[in-house]
Amino acid sequence: MAYETIEIKNPDPNWKNKGIRESKELLQILSACGVREVEHIGSTAIPDLPAKPIIDLMASIASFEQITGVVDNLSLYDWHYVPPELDKQHWRRFFVKVENDKRVAHLHLMQEGEERWGEQLKFRNKLRADAHLADQYAALKRRIAQEFNQDREKYTEAKTAFINKVLRH
Repeated sequence: MAYETIEIKNPDPNWKNKGIRESKELLQILSACGVREVEHIGSTAIPDLPAKPIIDLMASIASFEQITGVVDNLSLYDWHYVPPELDKQHWRRFFVKVENDKRVAHLHLMQEGEERWGEQLKFRNKLRADAHLADQYAALKRRIAQEFNQDREKYTEAKTAFINKVLRH
């Protein structure tokens, strides 16, 4: 269970550059493991959207059988592996980058062909293209961040209906 304070920050124009920098670094680190694509996703990838100041990234890999090499490589760069039995998301392997005792980035490693890859990009791109939709999402995030201030899992769960509605249209 992920219990920590949820802080929604005002949009930061540096998030875009941090996402680009982290993506390039991850691609360089993980290309030896077969990773050829890294995407900046999540709220920090959407201009002018308030967000938790954590850069979310996703990368694809041919098979989770290569996870040992990925874990070994990423551990050299302050990335911490969250084993699937703790993460409870069978479709990904999850990593957290920590600096000064704070999460600064998440990596969602997915197998090639995972349907959530396309969904993540579709959601990000729809919010980038529609300021009204982004505003609705911002209002929801601020409200539920107050309601579930200490419970990251409940906060994430509370966003699901909105995300699914956006993906359906």
